[in-house]
Amino acid sequence: MITLFRCIAATVAISALSFATVVTAATPASARGEMVPFRAEASAGTIVVRTNERRLYLVLGEGRALMYPVGVGRAGRQWAGRSVIDGKYIKPAWAPPRDIAKAKPSIDFVHAGGAPNNPMGAAALTLAGGQYAIHGTNDPRSIGGFVSYGCIRMYNQDITDLFERVSVGTPVMVVR
Repeated sequence: MITLFRCIAATVAISALSFATVVTAATPASARGEMVPFRAEASAGTIVVRTNERRLYLVLGEGRALMYPVGVGRAGRQWAGRSVIDGKYIKPAWAPPRDIAKAKPSIDFVHAGGAPNNPMGAAALTLAGGQYAIHGTNDPRSIGGFVSYGCIRMYNQDITDLFERVSVGTPVMVVR
């Protein structure tokens, strides 16, 4: 079971505030992630995030995966567990969850989808349970670090590529 911590991309806020179209069908994409050998107890089509590596893998099967660099939860904000993608959003609006708003009282209450100050970036894949998302970022320097409140951050071009490759219901495993 996922240990619940709030992250910078509270999926409840995304769902409630997003005026973007929800997309559910996967379409072919050109390779953006790096093709790498991959061995794990995960079936083809599964997303595996290895937080200690700060890498996300889309398992292709036959010992292969597409690998993307990511930013992950900072100390005390990391989680591990299993989930599934329960929503897909292009340029979602975002509102900070209560713990982020409390920690950063000067933060705007609502960030419009596509706005430069919106931490969701180009797209978001929300995870079941309402706490986390795999999303783009408008701060590419954060990729490769322990930076979030628990969400998985990707370069905007990478989340766009992954977005096209997966669908609602895709299994997600986060391991340390």
